[in-house]
Amino acid sequence: MVSHLPSWPFSQVLVTGIAGWLGRNLQAALAPLAVPVRGLVLPQEASSGDRHAIGDVRDPAAGAALCEGATGAVLFHLAGVIHPRRVADFYSINVQGTRNLLQAAQAAGVQRVVVVSSNSPCGCNPYPDHRFDETSPYRPYLNYGRSKMQMEQTVQEIHHRTGLETVIVRAPWFYGPFQPPRQTLFFRMIREGRMPIVGNGQNRRSMVYLENLCQGLLLAATTPHANGQTYWIADERPYPTHEIVDTVEHLLDTEFDRPCAHRRWHLPDWVSTAAYAVDWSLQTLGLYHPKIHVLSEMNQTIACTIAKAQRELGYQPAIALTEGMRRSLHHLLAADPQALGPIPKP
Repeated sequence: MVSHLPSWPFSQVLVTGIAGWLGRNLQAALAPLAVPVRGLVLPQEASSGDRHAIGDVRDPAAGAALCEGATGAVLFHLAGVIHPRRVADFYSINVQGTRNLLQAAQAAGVQRVVVVSSNSPCGCNPYPDHRFDETSPYRPYLNYGRSKMQMEQTVQEIHHRTGLETVIVRAPWFYGPFQPPRQTLFFRMIREGRMPIVGNGQNRRSMVYLENLCQGLLLAATTPHANGQTYWIADERPYPTHEIVDTVEHLLDTEFDRPCAHRRWHLPDWVSTAAYAVDWSLQTLGLYHPKIHVLSEMNQTIACTIAKAQRELGYQPAIALTEGMRRSLHHLLAADPQALGPIPKP
């Protein structure tokens, strides 16, 4: 997958969130390296006979258990919460959980920690043609964005204070195999003609196919001068919202025998503005509603440039939207042919 990857310098790999969407893809990317991999899993994710540590990043003992005996290892910190039940969970998991983990890594002699962040610390682009880069100021989008901003600041503080090697990878909306139910719902809404397009659909979104993201993570781990740096890792270009929806619809129609309704819910911009007001109000009360939150940013441009990662890491995203969505749909429907609704009769 990463033909130009530098020689692998670590005898052991640690992964938080190893049972999740990104974690399962990272395991596949690590498999050819034939190095021991140990993860941190929640009790409900544990399987008998595996060698993973069991616990929650909010518990300092869980991080210590993961990092025990891991001198010189690399740690990929993928765990985090995006759509919690309560606003407080953003901070206890994304911020304090990261602090607990990095303190455990530093105490155990872990060599490098690669931390996955988000586009949300930078918020939404100030105008349609703008792209975020690594010098863009923090403009966090509500509490998720603030928690990821504080997480990044925690990583930077520990790096400067202790000398622990760290790299921050900002990943936007990602897609690919092992997707969670919310991504399957996105596909179903397109097929059934229930996909809302807020505004004119020209707003652009940076996305990253998971194989591209895993390439970026491995390069961040193995590139010496990446220590202390932050990188945006995404597909080559941002995609207009209408292109994302049209691509999925066309693939379902022409390659997967899942006829689509060919309808959109075209909504005015004020719908997202109103959703933002409701989202802000709920979060002020400590509450969180994922569908309202997603609707609040559906007319926004959230786009980045990957020039720094290309220049400094040699990052080369080989898979773009059409092929990435093709692979995503193939994986989903191979596992569950009924995942997107009834299959047409011959």
